[in-house]
Amino acid sequence: MLMWLKRGAMAVVILGVFYGLGRALEDNVIEYVLRIVLFCGINSILAVGLNLINGTTGQFSIGHAGFMAVGAYTTAYTVMHLSEALFPGQAELALGQTALVFVPALVLGAVAAAFAGWVVGVPSLRLRGDYLAIVTLGFGEIIRLIYNNSSRFGGATGYSGGRPLGLPIYTNFFWVASVGLLVVVLIGNLTYSSYGRALEAIRDDEIAAEAAGIPTTKLKVLAFVVSAATAGIAGGLFAHLQSTIQPNDFKFDKSIDMVVMIIVGGLGSVSGAVLGAFFVGITLELTRDLSEYRLISYALLLILLMLFRPEGMLGTRELRIPFVNRSKIGPA
Repeated sequence: MLMWLKRGAMAVVILGVFYGLGRALEDNVIEYVLRIVLFCGINSILAVGLNLINGTTGQFSIGHAGFMAVGAYTTAYTVMHLSEALFPGQAELALGQTALVFVPALVLGAVAAAFAGWVVGVPSLRLRGDYLAIVTLGFGEIIRLIYNNSSRFGGATGYSGGRPLGLPIYTNFFWVASVGLLVVVLIGNLTYSSYGRALEAIRDDEIAAEAAGIPTTKLKVLAFVVSAATAGIAGGLFAHLQSTIQPNDFKFDKSIDMVVMIIVGGLGSVSGAVLGAFFVGITLELTRDLSEYRLISYALLLILLMLFRPEGMLGTRELRIPFVNRSKIGPA
């Protein structure tokens, strides 16, 4: 009981620090830099979730942008209708009012994405390797095309909630940092639990894992559903950092960026996925001024990294993560 009280008090302190730090950044940091930090934080949520499938479980999903799209559109749609139902006629909401609207919308976005993950996971996760990659790629493109042809969600021109000013900008440093820490803690504890060890056994030798009595398909679907839910949360945060969300925001290259993040950080490392997300996000911004040479220089940098550090920045090692059972984590 005392341990939980201490953890609760620590969580409250951390949330207070996030809020204060967010206000300080908004007052003292230019908007462009803060926006990059927020995008990197959202990418971290995507990378940590995808790492559970590609890194810990050893599967190969390249359609995660589809789950992100489901979360983004579901969250945005829910926010617009819920805010009108609870606070009709109010253009600006206070922090407490925002939480009453934004938190349920993010949860619903995560549930919708998790359901989509279950729908694609149940029939496809009996497949392995390239076959699974093709199925997830096809699913991601199907989702994008559905939104692209949906008049309810604005079609190819995008969804702005029917407002002249577009979607309300709720995503800030406090929300990204708080939700990001929650996702890292949940995925971290899952990774280093008995379920995580079973997922690693599937990655190392699926046939041997089945022979040992591990329900491989069931656990792979579980990992897929949890990973899809985190992508949905990231999509919801992304939606309310923009004034409009468009189907082209969730193209195939978005899924590839996620895969690059976890490879750069280190497959199987939760904290490595976070580092990889920040590395990729910041690198893309630093090379933006190179114009047509931007992607070439970015690709060369990745090639050099893979040549000199093929296991990624952290490999399978972990940095210390608060609220995660450290006794099951390898040396930092």
